[in-house]
Amino acid sequence: MTFRIALFLIGFGFAVLGGVSCIMYLNLLTAGWTLKEYLTFILDRSECHLFIIGFVLMAISIYFPSKWKVEKI
Repeated sequence: MTFRIALFLIGFGFAVLGGVSCIMYLNLLTAGWTLKEYLTFILDRSECHLFIIGFVLMAISIYFPSKWKVEKI
């Protein structure tokens, strides 16, 4: 159970870090970049990949059941 909580928190941290980076790079659109140039730039940035990795880690921690089941007495 604690592994799943830790995995969720790590994923949440990655998602926040990547999301903030993607939002920060939105300023490039006001500098005159097209949407295609922006998306190409975002796909090349490693910190924006953390956004997707974070969501995957959170989904794994939420949706996959744990191996150990606690028996209630």
